[in-house]
Amino acid sequence: MTNDPSVDIVRPTPESEAELVFEGALRPRTLAEFVGQARVRAQLQLLLQAAKLQNRTPDHILLAGPPGLGKTTLAMIVAEESGRPLRMSSGPAIQHAGDLAAVLSSLVPGEILFIDEIHRMARSAEEMLYLAMEDFRIDIMVGKGAGATSIPLDLAPFTLVGATTRSGMLPNPLRDRFGFTAHLEFYSEPELEQVLVRAATLLDLRVDREALAEIAGRCRGTPRIANRLLRRVRDYSLVHETAGLEAVHAALELYDVDSLGLDRLDRAVMDIILTRFDGGPVGLNTLAVSVGEEGETIESVVEPFLVRIGLITRTPRGRVATKQAWAHFGIPRAESTLFADDL
Repeated sequence: MTNDPSVDIVRPTPESEAELVFEGALRPRTLAEFVGQARVRAQLQLLLQAAKLQNRTPDHILLAGPPGLGKTTLAMIVAEESGRPLRMSSGPAIQHAGDLAAVLSSLVPGEILFIDEIHRMARSAEEMLYLAMEDFRIDIMVGKGAGATSIPLDLAPFTLVGATTRSGMLPNPLRDRFGFTAHLEFYSEPELEQVLVRAATLLDLRVDREALAEIAGRCRGTPRIANRLLRRVRDYSLVHETAGLEAVHAALELYDVDSLGLDRLDRAVMDIILTRFDGGPVGLNTLAVSVGEEGETIESVVEPFLVRIGLITRTPRGRVATKQAWAHFGIPRAESTLFADDL
């Protein structure tokens, strides 16, 4: 880092072709490189070291938390730190018990199996996973009807690392079979600045602290968004040959990211609540139709952030804007407007 509030513009060279795989290049490879989630890192470190001392496969691990906080990265780190191969799959890709059986039967001893969005697996596959996680064995049904028989198949010892953004959707028997559950939290702004410092170094980009702090304050507590915004600032600097805080403000304005990190869809939702419905309450389906999005998108992507930063509140009658929302958008309100606290 430097005190010079400028951004060094690095022209593309044959040596920098690796930037085509940004996400892979920016991913930490060890727990020591991983920024934030201090308690989870300490817990994982202990779990992996104990398994190594006992010369056994680590316990099954469940990583729970919102998107973009590093669940996939931590799964890769578990494989790297334990010195074992990694097999990656996802819940939506396992829609039959046979799909899971094919994956499990091909694992080599000690392999790490990572299943992203594990809560979206088929129920029949989940039930097969119970026995596989506990006894490293599965039962395969051969034939149909009265003539059907069950053939036991022994599996190589493996470690399952599951990632989920909705841990409440996991059935209790599956959740209980994980030896360790890590709950990932949103990042603080100082932690996000550390993430940005590391990413800027890997991208050969020198940015002053003030510019990094501005980006960190707009990325919704999420490292994935922080890295993405940094790359957009880098692109803007390359094209417009400007630097520092000026480049940050201009780039984020161009990409519709305001001072709180709200994007176009967030502001569209808030505009509907504030101007069309006088602050609410507004039902989810009404909001979705008004902005032309699916209700699930509003509920799982937009709403959690707006609630977390205190712009809306969920009530039995619908979504209601808070006093902070009216102040942030600078929209005059009618005297009869109800706030969430009034309901």
